[in-house]
Amino acid sequence: MKCNYRIIGTLMATLWNIQAIENKPNIIIIYTDDQGYGDAGCYNPESRFLTPNIDRLASEGILFTDGHSSDTVCTPSRYGLLTGRYSWRTELKRGVFSAERKCLIPNERMTIASLLKSQGYQTAMVGKWHLGMDFPGDIKKRDWTKPVLDMPLDKGFDFFWGIPASMNYGVLAWFNGRYAAVPPTLYTSKKPNRFAISDYRIMPPYKNVFSGQNKLEIAADFIDSECLTRFTDQAIEWIQSKSTETRKGNPFFLYLPYTAPHKPVIPIERFRGRSKAGAYGDFMMETDWHIGRLLKTLDEENLSENTMVFFSSDNGPERTWAKRIELYGHRSAGGFKEGKRSIYEGGHRVPFILRWPAQVQSGRTWNHPVCQTDLLATLAEMLEIPLPPNAGEDSISFYPVLKGNRNNPQRQPMIHHSANGRFAIRHGSWKLIMETTRNPRELYDLDTDPGESKNLLDKYSQKAAELEKQITRIVRTGRTSTGSAVDNDTPPWQDLTWMKN
Repeated sequence: MKCNYRIIGTLMATLWNIQAIENKPNIIIIYTDDQGYGDAGCYNPESRFLTPNIDRLASEGILFTDGHSSDTVCTPSRYGLLTGRYSWRTELKRGVFSAERKCLIPNERMTIASLLKSQGYQTAMVGKWHLGMDFPGDIKKRDWTKPVLDMPLDKGFDFFWGIPASMNYGVLAWFNGRYAAVPPTLYTSKKPNRFAISDYRIMPPYKNVFSGQNKLEIAADFIDSECLTRFTDQAIEWIQSKSTETRKGNPFFLYLPYTAPHKPVIPIERFRGRSKAGAYGDFMMETDWHIGRLLKTLDEENLSENTMVFFSSDNGPERTWAKRIELYGHRSAGGFKEGKRSIYEGGHRVPFILRWPAQVQSGRTWNHPVCQTDLLATLAEMLEIPLPPNAGEDSISFYPVLKGNRNNPQRQPMIHHSANGRFAIRHGSWKLIMETTRNPRELYDLDTDPGESKNLLDKYSQKAAELEKQITRIVRTGRTSTGSAVDNDTPPWQDLTWMKN
């Protein structure tokens, strides 16, 4: 009897996929900071720098071409990613947090980390938090022998190593859990950066006296250019420490939010001058190299096959994107309009890639809208866990896509939100940008006009009216997902200008 190796191979692959689900996959979220849609070769063939490791993730997984952050700046996007809920439903209506304040995520709210921890995952965060922490004492009278509270270890993470917020906000130290080995007892201010456009440095010398100028609290051993190396080193060390347990069937979850390419743009020496897009391109090449170090560790530990790696960015590129076009011909936002903070596509359409060799066919592209808020529901469906009514209110699972569904089940409408509080709704190819007291309403068909250059409001007023009803419903009912209405954390606020009452 002749052996049919194709049938045997198919059966073995099917059995492996079943086993992969039973043996829950490890999960890694790599989250870059201010990386635009066009800041990776897999999205931008005309990029002025190379990103081979990000491109590898895309070629070995699914590249989503219409993926979005839930907001256009750091804090609200991180809230949306971890909770599956839009941050404008909370007290945070505009902008970002400083390092020190009550955490935007209350302890009782489900996060990706707490969901996975409840299912036996070992959970860790390494990198930049930027959702608020409770430090001991006030800025002029700290007691660093006491623990930091209301931070990642209270939100579902077993392990935390990182910094509290962006580097332009104090407090800056290498925190391991609730304590810093070298406490931030010195003070500094931003210093000129000779490497990059319109930028700054956080580097010695530091002062031992607080003043109006020196108001960033900092540890003596903190230097801005060490963040990417230290974060990646710690992430690799943690994975290696868990690999034996993982092979026994105890999966891990690692959340790795990097600080690049957010300012300060400070590539290490080995990458300076290597790109054709100045220091920013060099910095992106360094970031990509660190991602490669992480992927190499997974390969060496024989963990790659059943590890889901999700890669994305918290928002579009910083305003220096315009100068990069002028000086280098590099378009950080790809072909999209504007960048960070903006309600237009360049502000929230971001790299969005998922690799999971055990389950996801390589080399696929998905061209339909998805949002970072969707990750919570996707993981819950994968683990066959129903979300409670007060969790993941704006999370819509795309797990069928990972399983190979090539149909286009149209996602529920997606809400975009800018740093200054402006709203937009996206459904199918249509995007309605809501009016403010200073700006009129705008309507675009992104299939025919991805650059948002032709306002179709007058021509398609009925479509705009339909979208207005949808965004009003989503705001008022407290959720995008199906289920009973829930409350937002505040009453209606001034940015909801189109809602009459």
